[in-house]
Amino acid sequence: MSILRKTLTTAALAAALIANGAQAETKRIALVVKALGIGFFEAAAKGAEEAAKELGDVEIIYTGPTDTTAEGQIEVINALIAQRVDAIAISANDRDALVPALKKAMDRGITVISWDSGVAPEGRLMHLNPSSNPLIGNMIIKLAADHLPDGGDVAVLSASATATNQNTWIEEMTKVKGNYPGINVVATVYGDDLADKSYREAQGLMQSYPNLRAIIAPTSVGIVAAAQAVEDAGKVGQVNVTGLGLPSEMAGHVKAGSSQSFAIWNPIDLGYSATMIAYNLATGAAKAEAGGAIPMGRMGSVTLDEAREGAMADPFVYDASNVDDFASIF
Repeated sequence: MSILRKTLTTAALAAALIANGAQAETKRIALVVKALGIGFFEAAAKGAEEAAKELGDVEIIYTGPTDTTAEGQIEVINALIAQRVDAIAISANDRDALVPALKKAMDRGITVISWDSGVAPEGRLMHLNPSSNPLIGNMIIKLAADHLPDGGDVAVLSASATATNQNTWIEEMTKVKGNYPGINVVATVYGDDLADKSYREAQGLMQSYPNLRAIIAPTSVGIVAAAQAVEDAGKVGQVNVTGLGLPSEMAGHVKAGSSQSFAIWNPIDLGYSATMIAYNLATGAAKAEAGGAIPMGRMGSVTLDEAREGAMADPFVYDASNVDDFASIF
């Protein structure tokens, strides 16, 4: 069965169904990302395709806006409602702004889940965190502290100011920063998951804080931009860039020395798991209930808490010893 990597028009979909009546039972699952053209989400789409092939009766509609805005995602959601998809799995640009559109989708019988970056509970059935938020928050500051035995100034380069997952991880990081003596968080800036803006924000941090020793970027776009900014500024060895990134995009920067280590879960696994969850909910094979477990295929199952949220897996650390092994994978 072919996997659809673009938003289909209603007419094209109807024609496909007429041409092959066997597809009448096919579940159409829309994987909605923060923005198109981001490596992390392209990798997640590969996982969604893997799940679809494994299930056999699923078509993936991989879509998202061209920039990381709630308005762009709302337009995408409304288009998917018009197409009468079976499920929407979304990584949200704004926790609250998407709720009315997603509630409309659920009112039309569409299964809605969020993954990666969450939606408020009233706008989805459940949320899949890539890992435990406390574990991620601790990990990103630990990665900086591990290479600053005497402490020092560090700054955070986040995505957008409204990105649910980024804000949650930074909050969790703030809770535990006292566990790392001498680490002083001097600023948090936002690159909106745009490479050029993230690069400029990293430049601004180095200019504003001459004693800066580390930049923590819990975003795959920001970490690459910050590492490049450090290299271009001639500050390799002075400013270490860490956070969450893709091995394929960070291997060169690890070799260059601008990043000593970073972490990430496997986005392929994340897209796969989100698709499996959406399918099991859409087909009635599972329910999104507090305390309940939802199958995720080869990833096992996810158990939901009282907020109907669950974690996929622990983050994994990459450095010079292993980054090349994973760079060819994602």
